[in-house]
Amino acid sequence: MKIIKNALINSVLAVAYIALVATFMNNAEKTFGPENKFMAAITMLSLLVFSVAMMGILIFGRPLMWYLDGNKKEAIKLLFSTLGFVFFALIIFLSVLLIF
Repeated sequence: MKIIKNALINSVLAVAYIALVATFMNNAEKTFGPENKFMAAITMLSLLVFSVAMMGILIFGRPLMWYLDGNKKEAIKLLFSTLGFVFFALIIFLSVLLIF
Protein backbone atom coordinates (compact mmCIF):
# COMPACT_ATOMS: atom_id res chain seq x y z
CA MET A 1 0.00 0.00 0.00
CA LYS A 2 2.92 2.36 0.70
CA ILE A 3 4.15 1.87 -2.86
CA ILE A 4 0.77 2.74 -4.38
CA LYS A 5 0.46 5.79 -2.11
CA ASN A 6 3.92 7.03 -3.11
CA ALA A 7 3.19 6.36 -6.78
CA LEU A 8 -0.09 8.27 -6.59
CA ILE A 9 1.53 11.24 -4.83
CA ASN A 10 4.41 11.35 -7.35
CA SER A 11 2.05 11.12 -10.32
CA VAL A 12 -0.29 13.81 -8.96
CA LEU A 13 2.69 16.11 -8.42
CA ALA A 14 3.94 15.36 -11.94
CA VAL A 15 0.54 16.06 -13.52
CA ALA A 16 0.18 19.24 -11.45
CA TYR A 17 3.60 20.42 -12.62
CA ILE A 18 2.69 19.60 -16.23
CA ALA A 19 -0.53 21.61 -15.85
CA LEU A 20 1.42 24.53 -14.38
CA VAL A 21 3.91 24.52 -17.27
CA ALA A 22 1.10 24.20 -19.83
CA THR A 23 -0.68 27.16 -18.27
CA PHE A 24 2.52 29.20 -18.36
CA MET A 25 3.17 28.30 -22.00
CA ASN A 26 -0.42 29.04 -22.96
CA ASN A 27 -0.27 32.53 -21.43
CA ALA A 28 3.39 33.44 -21.99
CA GLU A 29 2.92 35.42 -25.20
CA LYS A 30 0.00 37.35 -23.70
CA THR A 31 2.02 38.15 -20.60
CA PHE A 32 5.45 38.89 -22.07
CA GLY A 33 4.57 39.84 -25.65
CA PRO A 34 5.95 38.40 -28.90
CA GLU A 35 8.79 40.94 -29.33
CA ASN A 36 11.84 39.30 -27.77
CA LYS A 37 12.26 35.95 -29.52
CA PHE A 38 15.85 35.44 -28.31
CA MET A 39 14.90 35.68 -24.63
CA ALA A 40 11.82 33.55 -25.27
CA ALA A 41 14.03 30.82 -26.73
CA ILE A 42 16.39 30.97 -23.75
CA THR A 43 13.44 30.86 -21.36
CA MET A 44 11.83 27.89 -23.12
CA LEU A 45 15.07 25.90 -23.24
CA SER A 46 15.72 26.66 -19.57
CA LEU A 47 12.18 25.56 -18.76
CA LEU A 48 12.78 22.35 -20.73
CA VAL A 49 15.96 21.56 -18.77
CA PHE A 50 14.24 22.32 -15.46
CA SER A 51 11.19 20.25 -16.43
CA VAL A 52 13.29 17.24 -17.38
CA ALA A 53 15.08 17.45 -14.04
CA MET A 54 11.80 17.85 -12.14
CA MET A 55 10.14 14.91 -13.88
CA GLY A 56 13.30 12.85 -13.35
CA ILE A 57 13.11 13.53 -9.62
CA LEU A 58 9.36 12.93 -9.35
CA ILE A 59 9.27 9.76 -11.43
CA PHE A 60 12.72 8.21 -11.01
CA GLY A 61 14.08 9.71 -7.77
CA ARG A 62 12.60 7.49 -5.08
CA PRO A 63 12.66 4.29 -7.18
CA LEU A 64 16.35 4.86 -7.85
CA MET A 65 17.06 5.40 -4.13
CA TRP A 66 15.11 2.26 -3.24
CA TYR A 67 16.89 0.28 -5.96
CA LEU A 68 20.31 1.38 -4.75
CA ASP A 69 19.32 0.52 -1.18
CA GLY A 70 18.61 -3.05 -2.29
CA ASN A 71 14.80 -2.86 -2.51
CA LYS A 72 14.78 -3.77 -6.18
CA LYS A 73 11.29 -5.29 -6.44
CA GLU A 74 9.70 -2.40 -4.58
CA ALA A 75 11.62 0.14 -6.66
CA ILE A 76 10.48 -1.38 -9.94
CA LYS A 77 6.89 -1.65 -8.68
CA LEU A 78 6.97 2.01 -7.61
CA LEU A 79 8.37 3.13 -10.96
CA PHE A 80 5.79 1.28 -13.00
CA SER A 81 2.95 2.24 -10.65
CA THR A 82 3.90 5.92 -11.00
CA LEU A 83 4.12 5.60 -14.78
CA GLY A 84 0.78 3.80 -14.76
CA PHE A 85 -0.91 6.64 -12.87
CA VAL A 86 0.62 9.23 -15.22
CA PHE A 87 -0.55 7.16 -18.21
CA PHE A 88 -4.04 7.00 -16.66
CA ALA A 89 -4.03 10.81 -16.39
CA LEU A 90 -2.96 11.00 -20.04
CA ILE A 91 -5.89 8.79 -21.06
CA ILE A 92 -8.26 11.05 -19.12
CA PHE A 93 -6.83 14.17 -20.79
CA LEU A 94 -7.08 12.58 -24.24
CA SER A 95 -10.67 11.55 -23.54
CA VAL A 96 -11.56 15.09 -22.53
CA LEU A 97 -9.92 16.42 -25.72
CA LEU A 98 -11.89 13.99 -27.86
CA ILE A 99 -15.18 14.80 -26.14
CA PHE A 100 -14.82 18.58 -26.38
